[in-house]
Amino acid sequence: MLDLPKAAMRIGKLARHANCKVETIRYYESAGLLPEPGRTTGNYRLYGRAHAERLRFIRHCRSLDMTLGEIRTLLKFRDAPDKDCGEVNAVLDEHIAHVVNRIGELKELERHLKSLRKLCATVRSAKDCGILQKLATAGIASSASERHGHVQGAHARHKNRPKAG
Repeated sequence: MLDLPKAAMRIGKLARHANCKVETIRYYESAGLLPEPGRTTGNYRLYGRAHAERLRFIRHCRSLDMTLGEIRTLLKFRDAPDKDCGEVNAVLDEHIAHVVNRIGELKELERHLKSLRKLCATVRSAKDCGILQKLATAGIASSASERHGHVQGAHARHKNRPKAG
């Protein structure tokens, strides 16, 4: 069972509850993932249980490295529970394929880094370091990190990844 507050809450309380930053909540609102909350007479945002549940769903999806586009699609079906979930399956299948591909790329990166590490097995002066020499002379047109970001990569279909969250 979810441990959600019963009363309306301001953004700071929601952020603490969801274990995220206030900026993350604002970002998800601006991205259209979280609906606009009500406002107090002092113009403070007031969030309810539905906001907290939706934010928890979004944060769980983000922890699975899903893109905003994928989350948006999943939310569309979550908001229409009587619809057929075939597209949900397709989103997950595509995401799984992306993860499998990234694992392959990361294994290749590991092999490359290990081969670099073998070039300098003993401590010596930096001018004689095999690693530094190889990095200076090896011309890699497009490394995995340039294509996909450092470790967390973007899907081919969803290039814009959020910084928040």
